[in-house]
Amino acid sequence: MFLAQEIIRKKRDGLALSEQEIQFFVKGITDQSVSEGQIAAFGMAVFFNDMNMDERIALTTAMRDSGTVLNWQSLDLNGPVIDKHSTGGVGDVISLMLGPMAAACGGYVPMISGRGLGHTGGTLDKFDAIPGYQTEPSSELFRKVVKEVGVAIIGQTGDLVPADKRFYSIRDNTATVESIPLITASILSKKLAAGLDALVMDVKVGSGAFMPTYDASEQLARSITAVANGAGTKTTALLTDMNQVLASCAGNGIEVKEAIDFLTGAYRNPRLYEVTMGLCAEMLVLGGLATNESDARNKLNQVLDNGRAAEIFGKMVAGLGGPTDFVENYGLYLPEAKIVRPVFAEQTGFAHSMDTRQLGLAVVTLGGGRRKPGDPLDYSVGLSKVCALGDQITPDTPLAYIHAQTEAGFEEAARAVKSAIVIDDIKSEKTPEIYRYIREQDL
Repeated sequence: MFLAQEIIRKKRDGLALSEQEIQFFVKGITDQSVSEGQIAAFGMAVFFNDMNMDERIALTTAMRDSGTVLNWQSLDLNGPVIDKHSTGGVGDVISLMLGPMAAACGGYVPMISGRGLGHTGGTLDKFDAIPGYQTEPSSELFRKVVKEVGVAIIGQTGDLVPADKRFYSIRDNTATVESIPLITASILSKKLAAGLDALVMDVKVGSGAFMPTYDASEQLARSITAVANGAGTKTTALLTDMNQVLASCAGNGIEVKEAIDFLTGAYRNPRLYEVTMGLCAEMLVLGGLATNESDARNKLNQVLDNGRAAEIFGKMVAGLGGPTDFVENYGLYLPEAKIVRPVFAEQTGFAHSMDTRQLGLAVVTLGGGRRKPGDPLDYSVGLSKVCALGDQITPDTPLAYIHAQTEAGFEEAARAVKSAIVIDDIKSEKTPEIYRYIREQDL
């Protein structure tokens, strides 16, 4: 028999917890037998004293097993169950293309996504811009779409990882969010509960990233790779650049348009293409759908060019309740802001650096993100045609186009864009889209 306070004391004193102690504590989080105060104290003890890799694996698997763990065997799928997860960014619309692309190559992608958090956009919020699309379908419909279409992107269902829901809300209110063992367990428990064969993790680096420094991002990537592989799911993490907006835009409905233009070939932002291909190719290799990265990229380019990936996106939207002709006629369905106007620089030079977080917050102030939980969103607002680092800028060159509902909203966003993008006489050195891959053998 264990006592919650003794487990907290042990971790407070810097000692390693056993798998059984961690399982007992997580069970208490789930069944309410451990109090909020005890959970807060446990979170703080871990925050200051860290966890070794065995503890991290035990915490992640105990949280994964606190609710339903999806099992796909009864569906007799003829391919691997694969997925990716991002730590979040601005203009990070990758999931919308990557899911259909992987499905078009023979994978099955049951992607359980989240909503926007702080300055970062949320995949579910983008799908909410599509009329009729169900982000919270029944488990029967979710399984049906995964089997028949190959991909379904939805929100976390009530019976998945209940321990994380309670633990995260307490961490959020007690300043213990920024702990790598706790972030690792929170992210991975949800992803591993989806019953995956393989996972690719996109850990952002830079001014729009969740983690404050490159070193912190690399530590998180290493932790996630080690814990996920230790828990039995083949996983690779990529460190990718978030020193500028990833797509050409930021904002829910606007990003959906860019995703469809990417899938149909109407427009593919080169940075967005590189990161999407890097993540998706690694998914195919881990899932055994390609022999190496070059083979995977060939397959992915093929399903983009022959229209198969765009077709699968359309089938997923229709299967989850959206319009059947959404890909062909998205302009009829996505809302438009009242004001769409450029904001100009006040000097000549090069786009030298970007406070990407500030650009994300500009979208929030326009109404495209939440100031507090439960706020309704305006799916039409945001930024489009955002300049890229290294672009030559003159007073006639738009830094971005602002999509706003009011003049006051436009003016506030324009001030934010002008202060976030630094113009300099010197062209900045180009940063890579993908800094490095962290695979199991690299640990």
